[in-house]
Amino acid sequence: MNIYDVAKMAGVSIATVSRVVNNSPKVSEKTKRKVMSVIEAADYTPNVFARGLGLDSMKSVGILCPDIADDYMSKAVAVLEKRLSEYGYNCIVSCSGVKAENKELQVKLLMSKRIDILIMVGSVYSGDGEDAKETDYIREAAKTVPVFMLNGYVEGDNIYCFLCEDFKVVYEVTSGFIRRGKKRILFLSDAYSYAAKQKMAGYEAALIDAGYPVLGDLKLYCKNDIHYTRDMLLSYKNLQFDAVMAVEDGLAIGAIKYARIRGLSVPEDISVCGYNNSALAISCEPELTSVNNHPCKMCNDAVDLMIRLVQGERDIPKKISVPCTIEKRCTTDF
Repeated sequence: MNIYDVAKMAGVSIATVSRVVNNSPKVSEKTKRKVMSVIEAADYTPNVFARGLGLDSMKSVGILCPDIADDYMSKAVAVLEKRLSEYGYNCIVSCSGVKAENKELQVKLLMSKRIDILIMVGSVYSGDGEDAKETDYIREAAKTVPVFMLNGYVEGDNIYCFLCEDFKVVYEVTSGFIRRGKKRILFLSDAYSYAAKQKMAGYEAALIDAGYPVLGDLKLYCKNDIHYTRDMLLSYKNLQFDAVMAVEDGLAIGAIKYARIRGLSVPEDISVCGYNNSALAISCEPELTSVNNHPCKMCNDAVDLMIRLVQGERDIPKKISVPCTIEKRCTTDF
């Protein structure tokens, strides 16, 4: 049993339970008696419930991401740290990489620091969406502190997920290519994550709805490295494509460099769209059309939601959609 079980059994919020065990004057005697009767029946020491709600806490937040060097991740962490510091929270940042055992280990290490909230940045923490056991360690952490997932989804109590509308925006981009007469649209990905699968699903749905075949040779996986992507595409002597939907800006720029070496014009011969609207998008020539998934807004909204939760609000949504926009530049003509 934990604080969330006590709240459920007593019919109150987790913030109310914390106020009771911290002897807050803001709780009525009737409510105190009801909560304490549940705690006493469970034979638990009240102090174990004082963590994680901003009351009698360490005022610290654990932030976990795969790689802080990634542009998206570093931008998200910077916004989170700035906003949380405004509320008096210290941030402990940790990087897990993508291996399952490392992700679980880093969560355990952060939990050992007596954090009040755990934030996980990136869809890599959603697992593959097929094996629930992959994410059991997240549900376990959520028994102790609220868990916020940014651009990821795991179902469970005390887990709050912000999800980019990846399916919808990739469907829109792919449909735009089709409307401009593109026949062989290449999908470039560097991951098998939840978000990557949503993007591929949007790509495939747009093709199917337009009556196009979904071809395996037009779905390629590649390391997110500009020159590596360029060289990989050059190595496929018989690969023909007239548009590229890439899940990262680096992959998209690799495709632009490929086109230049092949003597192909962008966007006339090959149209290209990237993802994340990073600094790379306006650093290349021609400037890259890219999907803006608004990480700054997502992080600000997540902090607002955290504070509402800490302050005792009960109606906190568990799943929040984040709309994406297409920043149209010179590598597309739709």
